[in-house]
Amino acid sequence: MAIIQPVILSGGSGTRLWPASRAMYPKQLLPLVGEKTMLQETALRLAGKDNLADDTIVVCNEAHRFLVAQQLQEIGQNAKIILEPDGRNTAPAVALAALTAIRDLKEGEEPPLLLVMPADHVINDAQTFMAAVSQGEASAQSGELVLFGIVPTSAHTGYGYIEAELHAEGTSSISSFVEKPDMKNAIRMLKSANYFWNAGIFLFRADSFLDELGKHAPEMLSACQESIAGATIDADFVRPDAEAFRACPSDSIDYAVMEKTERAAMVPLDAGWSDVGSWEELHKVSSKDSDGNALSGDVVTHGCSNTYISSSSRLVTAVGMDNVVIVEDKDSLLVVAKDKSQDVKELVDKLNEHSRAETRLHRQVFRPWGSYDGLDAEDGFQVKRLIVNPGAVLSLQKHAQRAEHWTVVKGRARITLDDKEFDLTVNESTYIPIGAVHRIANPFDEPVHIIEVQCGDYLGEDDIVRLEDNYGREGTNT
Repeated sequence: MAIIQPVILSGGSGTRLWPASRAMYPKQLLPLVGEKTMLQETALRLAGKDNLADDTIVVCNEAHRFLVAQQLQEIGQNAKIILEPDGRNTAPAVALAALTAIRDLKEGEEPPLLLVMPADHVINDAQTFMAAVSQGEASAQSGELVLFGIVPTSAHTGYGYIEAELHAEGTSSISSFVEKPDMKNAIRMLKSANYFWNAGIFLFRADSFLDELGKHAPEMLSACQESIAGATIDADFVRPDAEAFRACPSDSIDYAVMEKTERAAMVPLDAGWSDVGSWEELHKVSSKDSDGNALSGDVVTHGCSNTYISSSSRLVTAVGMDNVVIVEDKDSLLVVAKDKSQDVKELVDKLNEHSRAETRLHRQVFRPWGSYDGLDAEDGFQVKRLIVNPGAVLSLQKHAQRAEHWTVVKGRARITLDDKEFDLTVNESTYIPIGAVHRIANPFDEPVHIIEVQCGDYLGEDDIVRLEDNYGREGTNT
């Protein structure tokens, strides 16, 4: 029985779910539907399958690497995390994964079957999903490129479709791929039994995919091969050669391979799938009260129906609202008619035109050592709350344009200040002059919370020189 190698594509930004999803902390890293994040749910989807590889390959943005690694460690998943130097769409991402899987084969081992899954989809029925994967294994092992067609539940105009001739067993033959249709054609296809949503989930041998990529997109394959050949390994991170990868054309796996190959096949999938592509879609898959309201956080309503209301930091109240979405975050508030939630992407585009930082970062920013939360800021000063996890340590660093005052409000911290090292506990503080070499460490069992007051003419996060760093960031200022 062939080994199945899970490959999770975690490069999306989820702009339609702003303000919860942002460029530096996108939707796949959030627990939008259950207690676990969408990435964690995806990684656990095949738990218990006999022929599963010992680790998972994840392809992600370098900026997300520590969050991805931490979330997989939390659920006990071993992973190879491939860091894309730049986003080049799904076909190059899968090529990097396939090349890595083949490079890491031991002598005598056959190329694995790659099960390619986006990190940000919901599948409610994991057993049915595993059964569909099993249904496609024989065809994939024989060299076919298998994709999973979602049995449609509505006339949706936001998805591409697959036209397929269904077979009683095994895979079905694909007649055509259909672009996102207008409503008239979506209704027509819904009435037919031969059209399926294209969810971007695939199963194929690593070598079969690379063979087809070489036929139909040879420049892409060549660039990816050169990039992996020059890759460096940093703990769990695989860093493809950036210069070689940036020469790679950008294209989706559908356009680059699936719509051109003669080896495509399909398995129908009816397992409660959703791409959670908008607040409206998230409302559909969320638990709701008797009035159809999906409420999260400190929310109190009266006379509301069919709403999605989420609060992350304060009391949110609503009266007489119907079919609306209200999402509160520490620094932003979104109010949108539920049937217009697809347009949030255009709203984010407008915010980006004005260089609003709220599209990139949450107020609470996560780092490999913990997080910081911007509490207040005006010209010449800003106040942050730092949370340093047990066993974590910040980089040994200095600043050219700001001084810092630290007060411990919870826990205990070990401070390095030039040639001194000392501990601070609750209600104790220290001062870090401009240019002083300093570091915070937490060798203790509980998180330490520190209120940091920065004073200076420039307070940007890039005013930092890292002299030493446990997370491979020496010499960087981001």
